[in-house]
Parts: sequence; C-alpha cells; structure tokens
Amino acid sequence: MTASVLDREMFSEAEASRILRVPQSTLHWWLNGGMYGNRNYSPVIRAEPTSGRSVTWAEFVESGLLREYRRTHKVALSELRIVIDRLRDEYGTPYPLAHHRPFVGPGRELLLEVQQEAGLDADLCLVAVANDQLLLTPAAEAFVQRVEWAEDIAVSWRPHDDPQSPVRMAPDVRFGKPAIKGISTGALWEHVESGEDLTEVAEAFGLDIGDLRWALAYENSARAA
Repeated sequence: MTASVLDREMFSEAEASRILRVPQSTLHWWLNGGMYGNRNYSPVIRAEPTSGRSVTWAEFVESGLLREYRRTHKVALSELRIVIDRLRDEYGTPYPLAHHRPFVGPGRELLLEVQQEAGLDADLCLVAVANDQLLLTPAAEAFVQRVEWAEDIAVSWRPHDDPQSPVRMAPDVRFGKPAIKGISTGALWEHVESGEDLTEVAEAFGLDIGDLRWALAYENSARAA
C-alpha cells in the first residue's frame, strides 16, 4: 500500500458523516469551510474548498481525529487549521494527520512548537508536557489508537468506540465499509436481523461466534446512534 491510497475517494459526505457519527453539516464545514455571519472561514482539513461531495481516505481519517475533539471537548476546531497548515508545509503532504510521524518521536516536538506558535487553546492541543515528557493528549491518543499504521500512513481505522473491537475499515477491504475479517458487518447484521441462527451465520461466513457478536455489537451501536 502506498501513500496514493490516501487520495482515493471512498465515501460520500453523507456516508462518512454517518460512520463518524457527526452531522453532515459539521463534516462539510471541516472539509470546505464556509460563511458564518460576514466572515468566510477556510476549511480545516482541505487546503482549499472543492465543489465535490466525496471524501477521500485521508480526509476521512483526519475527520476521525476532529471527531475525537468534538466528542471530548465540544469546542470549535477552526484553530486547528493553523497547525495543519504548518504541518503540511513541514512534511510536504496535504493530509499530515493521516500520517503517523506527527504523533511519534520528533513529530511530537514539532507539534508542541506549532501549538505554541499558534497560541492554541489547551482543549485543542495534540501533545502536552508531563513529567518532562511529551505525551499525546487524550483526544489525540484515542485517535491514534483507532488507527493501524503501516509505512507511516493510516491503513485502517476502528469505527467501533469499544477499544477491544476487531471491527475495522480499510480502503482495500469491502470498499472501506466496516468489516470483520473481511466480512461486512452490515451484511452480517442483516442475516441475523432476518432471523437466522447466530451459529449458522458464523459458520456460513467462516467466523467465530465471538467475531459475529463483535460485528453485531458495532452495528447495533451504530444504528442506535
């Protein structure tokens, strides 16, 4: 898998917002910015707004980070644009937070420097100093733990809030839809919802019953949201 996968169009805005569990209007604002009052706000995630309604894998992953801040602090996120712009320049990539390097080693030092230069509110910081060590803030740590990284880029994302869940989304598996061991969780849910026996469904798809229960737990939580 190469960095080009980050630019792959994966979801509609509506679908991405449903999986991320954020209002579509919020996701659109993160992606494209817009007018509020008499002021035009730049996008948080994209370098420039676009007219399309599709979401790339990198945009989806970065939206996953913003989601953690929105859920944890309920704060405005436009200030993060300053940090993302600086990281774009530093790393030479349009979606720096879909890469692992800002969150580890020297990357944390750069994040601290950028945060301080931007005068970022404490609620929006990605790293903090504790006992002379640079640690990820809770929202940043929660995001990093949801992502599987390979060769520095995000190759899968855990949509389930339960950290033990094996449900994953990957751009090369089921078109990026939530899946468990390559099987769509939505399809599994539909089989069980139609009245099929759990054991029979698990056997039909080559899954352990525990895998099936995880798939159902994710789907039930997603549909209840």
